Amino acid sequence: MDELDRNILGLLGADARMSVATLARRLKVARSTIQARLERLETNGTIAGYTLKLGEMAREGRLRASVLVTIEPRAQAAILARLKSMTEVERVVTTSGRFDLLMQVAAANTQALDEVLDQIGGLQGVKSSESLIHLSTRIDRAV
Repeated sequence: MDELDRNILGLLGADARMSVATLARRLKVARSTIQARLERLETNGTIAGYTLKLGEMAREGRLRASVLVTIEPRAQAAILARLKSMTEVERVVTTSGRFDLLMQVAAANTQALDEVLDQIGGLQGVKSSESLIHLSTRIDRAV
């Protein structure tokens, strides 16, 4: 990946609806160059798809929390299978350090969030969990 590829990804990260013609004009290269680069980035898996990123207004009314979880050895597969069935669990990543999993959870209110956190803490193989309620987003560069 070179600088042109990174610039294409940066522009699409800000506006995934940007046309090939606009990308070419902004990056001062031929439209065919942009089209070829996009095809290569899609084929090699760098670009997995084009999506919609919801703004704060669309997420209004949802209470979010990050949940840090420590699990028993060899319990990860069973725990992940249970977490997949919980619609409130938006994202789960494995981590290094004292916690094994980091997840993002969303619920309609504090009572619903409390119930989800209790369900997570009650899963067989979960040794401990710690939750952090999201208050406001100050920086969001996630693509």
